[in-house]
Amino acid sequence: MPSSLPRPLLERTQSSSSAVPSTATEVPSGPLSGPSNTTWRRQRLLHIGSVQTFSPEPEPQGPGEETPIVHRRPPIQKAHSSYGTLPHFSSTKPSFRRRHGLPELPTLRLAGRAPSLPSSPTQRFETIDRISIFRTQRPISAYDAPLSALVDKPGEPDIDAEGVVRANGIRVWYSSFSSIDWLHDAIKDSMRMYRLRRHKSVRGRMRDVSDRSMGWIIVTIVGFLTALAAFLIVRSEQWLFDIKYGYCTTSWWRARRFCCPVISEERTFALGASSETCRAWVSWGEALTESGATQLSRTVVGRTIYALSALLLALVSSTLTLYLTASTSFVTRKDSGVLSPDFATPTGDGKTSALPSDHPVKRKVLYYAAGSGIPEIKTILSGFVIHGYLGGRTLFTKAVGLALSVASGLSLGKEGPFVHIASCIGNIVSRYFSKYENNEGKRREILSAASAAGVAVAFGAPIGGVLFSLEEVSYFFPPKVMWRSFFCAMIAAVTLRFLDPFGTGKLVLFQVTYDKDWHAYELVPFLLLGVFGGVYGAFFSKLNYRWSRDVRNKTWLKDHPIAEVLLITLITTILSFVNGYTLMGGTELVYNLFAMCLPGSPNTHAGLCVLDPGKQTFPVMRMIAVALLVKAALTVVTFGIKLPAGIFIPTLGVGACAGRIVGLTVQYAQWRWPAAPVFASCKGDSPCVIPGLYGMVGAAAALSGVTRTTISLAVIMFELTDTLTYVVPVMLAVLVAKTIADALEPKGIYELVIELAQLPYLNAKQKYIWGGLTVSDAMDRDVDVIHIERSNTVCTLRDQLARLVAAGYADTGFPILKGENGSSRMVGFIGGSELEHALSIIAEDADHPVSFHPSGRQFRSLSSSSISSLLDHAEDPFDLSVYMDKAPLAININSPLELVQQFFVKLGARYVVVTDPDGYYEGVIDKNGWLAFLGELETKAA
Repeated sequence: MPSSLPRPLLERTQSSSSAVPSTATEVPSGPLSGPSNTTWRRQRLLHIGSVQTFSPEPEPQGPGEETPIVHRRPPIQKAHSSYGTLPHFSSTKPSFRRRHGLPELPTLRLAGRAPSLPSSPTQRFETIDRISIFRTQRPISAYDAPLSALVDKPGEPDIDAEGVVRANGIRVWYSSFSSIDWLHDAIKDSMRMYRLRRHKSVRGRMRDVSDRSMGWIIVTIVGFLTALAAFLIVRSEQWLFDIKYGYCTTSWWRARRFCCPVISEERTFALGASSETCRAWVSWGEALTESGATQLSRTVVGRTIYALSALLLALVSSTLTLYLTASTSFVTRKDSGVLSPDFATPTGDGKTSALPSDHPVKRKVLYYAAGSGIPEIKTILSGFVIHGYLGGRTLFTKAVGLALSVASGLSLGKEGPFVHIASCIGNIVSRYFSKYENNEGKRREILSAASAAGVAVAFGAPIGGVLFSLEEVSYFFPPKVMWRSFFCAMIAAVTLRFLDPFGTGKLVLFQVTYDKDWHAYELVPFLLLGVFGGVYGAFFSKLNYRWSRDVRNKTWLKDHPIAEVLLITLITTILSFVNGYTLMGGTELVYNLFAMCLPGSPNTHAGLCVLDPGKQTFPVMRMIAVALLVKAALTVVTFGIKLPAGIFIPTLGVGACAGRIVGLTVQYAQWRWPAAPVFASCKGDSPCVIPGLYGMVGAAAALSGVTRTTISLAVIMFELTDTLTYVVPVMLAVLVAKTIADALEPKGIYELVIELAQLPYLNAKQKYIWGGLTVSDAMDRDVDVIHIERSNTVCTLRDQLARLVAAGYADTGFPILKGENGSSRMVGFIGGSELEHALSIIAEDADHPVSFHPSGRQFRSLSSSSISSLLDHAEDPFDLSVYMDKAPLAININSPLELVQQFFVKLGARYVVVTDPDGYYEGVIDKNGWLAFLGELETKAA
């Protein structure tokens, strides 16, 4: 229909009205409405140009009730369905990253409902609704919700109608795998606080106090729930781990520690020997064999049950992870409709269509519950959006799967995943408070506090948790967040202390206390442990990265993740029978390696307490060395498999083994040559050396080498030992380890995981050498733009949006330009999600002109409950100025690149517009393009 023949606005037909969902939340009701149903929005955009509105798969009707769709232009055919990949446009020019030979960011398979690929591990269950019990979605409110009217000063103009918030443009929502606009969120929260604190009445003051205390209430709830979740996981993991050996005859649901509380510290770990220490605990070798069976048969039965139990636990954990938390199974109303594989493939002129000539690129699937979660949390806190990663389904799978995976005996830990679990709790709790639900920047303040609580319950170190969140996880950490993080960590630690998960009054099992001071000569072995930690951390990071990249992702293991889990579990089970130390759980091993041997105590900590150095030292050292090699090798291939797994405990175990070996060596030397000048400070005291102290220092050095944490790690170790006596040894080892690890491998394990997963993380700590590069080297001049003096219709803008997504710019949008003297001036910017939302509202009028007014127009807050009620407003729905950012960040093309870096790092920009010295438009630098540019710099520097 030509634009000269106007049609009634938002014309609705019988077919369209019958297809409108009954729930109001699924219908876009105006600029400030919440996200509509993704399928509904996508199909409206797809069928722009039809005589009648397309109905989104209505319920089956009789033949007489069907309303055919009459197309006024050639039908648009679907592109290859690639399970959530970006659509391919045969006539689309290559993206900025492809033209410069840079990697695409992010290469993620987005949510979709297409069938699984033949190589997908979920293919055999493609007919089963894996997430039916999690399908119910909570109502999603408008992101930029209308603010309450000012009533105390009716004569004063309402700046909300045409103030800085509206000048910055309305943000409807953030799609998954997109970056947030920190500036917009800061401006919106500032305006909210301004309006809230203008009310000077008693009611207004009470609302202000309630708003101020809201953050403290949330972190209190998060701290309590985090401690409760940690308690349940620890108790479950203890019982599941011990059930592989046997069961308690008095209370089968009790772990061995609680079945035999008196001798729990003295138990041995050899299968079949439990009856000698605790009659209430019966091993499977005893329970499943006759009373007269030999010890060999009992051992064989016991080890068989152990191996089968370990395989079953790992299988269940991996299955839950794969079939409940695959990124392709998370579909929310905030996901983009044009990113779906069901979208069309229009050509450049928007009139014809053609199938792409090449095959679709296989995108990476993320399994949200797999791994530790810290790299993804770092990326989310830096301003990246991953819908579902911090949701209830992921929380359930992570908690249950973590207890199962740790209990299976794999070389992994549960401390790192506690950060992910706590962040899930923080995200879920913040949903019930609009102050944080509708502001992604504010929500990340709660996530930072939750991360501190996760470390607090993992190590019993609330102060270390706050510092860990500041040093390693958080991206934006103002003083207010530090106080709330400290309070949240304190609540979590106190709650866990009262719950007493280990029955010992300690927050963690390997919390130890030493009663002797260190000596000056011990600085040399502490220095050597720092060297070991740095070398181990660097080579572990390299080996794990290359194993994941070259073996896990390029061999048959890629398409058979469950088989990989079972294979590694079987190898781990076989190697665990080498000696008693390899058979221990990670936490038990670290505790015994940290432990101090008390003279006269019957507890020898599994033989680690050397009573006769001349006869016992070297055999014990050989057993520890074997355990070190086994644990180190298994951790390299285990970290990264598709189940919940942390890196803290395995790394602490390897470092503690090395430290214990060094400590036993020094202890033997002091026993062998007590009169040597170097041992003069001992004054002939036989227990002068504490091997457990060396184990603790070695563990800190190894963990620093792997994760590159320094201050927070040192504080965690201080809180574990309840003393500041060993400040110098720990600090020395940590600093040496990080220095050597940085020299051998600049990136820690978390940065390498982020690189492997191709997550768009902008590291604010890294410095770059720009050399002779200029802004034009990082700028993209080929971004599709909208010229306001041209004829822009609903149909043409829909096609521009599709081309934008196909070119890899879905996270940004369109510069809006105005021609002037043969050049173009920047008058605004509209995001892709905002344009998609606006076009879905006015999809009935494909040829109706759409306008943008850069000067700004008076408008009211549109929050109607249906499309028809939108017509009651005096606003023009085809005027998209309300969505336009009229004051985008701009930079001169002659500016230094360091200024661009500061725009993205400190201002949190999503895009920066580049202009020439006369103010004319030159191009755009979006965040993903900037990350690709920095990646190219790193490659050249290497």
